[in-house]
Amino acid sequence: MDSEARTFPPRPILGVQAVYARQSSCPADFAMVTVDFEPREGGIAFQVAADLDIGGWDHRSGISRSDIATFHTALDSGVREALAELGVGTTAAVSVVLRSMRVHELDSHAKAFRAAGHVAVRNALALAYEPSPGPRRRRT
Repeated sequence: MDSEARTFPPRPILGVQAVYARQSSCPADFAMVTVDFEPREGGIAFQVAADLDIGGWDHRSGISRSDIATFHTALDSGVREALAELGVGTTAAVSVVLRSMRVHELDSHAKAFRAAGHVAVRNALALAYEPSPGPRRRRT
């Protein structure tokens, strides 16, 4: 990794998927999100898309609108925590837009969405800075 100062994200990173699922016991954990990381002038902004797609949720589920708002807040917290842990020389100047989320009426909770925020940042960093796999040579 180079030692030059850099800003995250270096370019728009769209459609980053993050899943946090743990089913080793009851209760289990489940959160699935798709977010966009878009450059901005400075700081960190979290937005929920106006056309947010929420899978697994309707008026009959055990999840309320208040729960959904709590999940948004938890995701925002997880993203901010992970961005605060960026290495020396990397500055976050990002707008994070929540595009879709999937919930489970029993296994989704704030801690799972907070963890999904960490996963989303890790996935976006990999997309931004890890070398993309080049064409593979065919062996003859």
